[in-house]
Amino acid sequence: MIFSGHKILAPLGIGVLYGKKELLNKMTPFLMGGDMIEYVYEQETTFAPLPNKFEAGTQNIEGVIGLGSAIDYIENIGYDNIQKIEKEIVEYAKQELAKLDYVELYITPNNENHSGVISFNIKGIHPHDVASILDSKGICIRSGNHCAQPLMRFLGIDSTCRASFYFYNTKEDVHKLIEGINEAYEMFRKYIS
Repeated sequence: MIFSGHKILAPLGIGVLYGKKELLNKMTPFLMGGDMIEYVYEQETTFAPLPNKFEAGTQNIEGVIGLGSAIDYIENIGYDNIQKIEKEIVEYAKQELAKLDYVELYITPNNENHSGVISFNIKGIHPHDVASILDSKGICIRSGNHCAQPLMRFLGIDSTCRASFYFYNTKEDVHKLIEGINEAYEMFRKYIS
């Protein structure tokens, strides 16, 4: 099992790899160097015991400290609190976005399985243009196929805009997003057929 630390507010470039000891012992390291080597012979190398076997080179010490701090921070707030706050803000955002008849939402109708991510498009405007316009207003979204090209083909589209919400977002953030979307639509309105 693997997860990226930046998904829980840690710095980039740090994460967690968990594996069964017997499987990790059978695996050959893919990076070499540093303390991961036990002994080197002319025709053979032996590796240090786990976890050092997979820790080649200088460690990302600041990343490790940041990951630990992020885990402490998340645990201090509490997963249930985070989920409650995130669910409320996402429901509010979905409700406000649904009011815009020129916005196409790509979301599950099952609220229990919905994450903090809302995918959408402004009809007739490329998602990259929308993202650029919003960016110029200090509103950060993603645009593209989001590593989900089979889903995009299934939906009959090339890409989407994606707003990601978390417990630190507020209704004011949703209002700014809606305002930015309205401005983007107005900029392109006369060109949309």
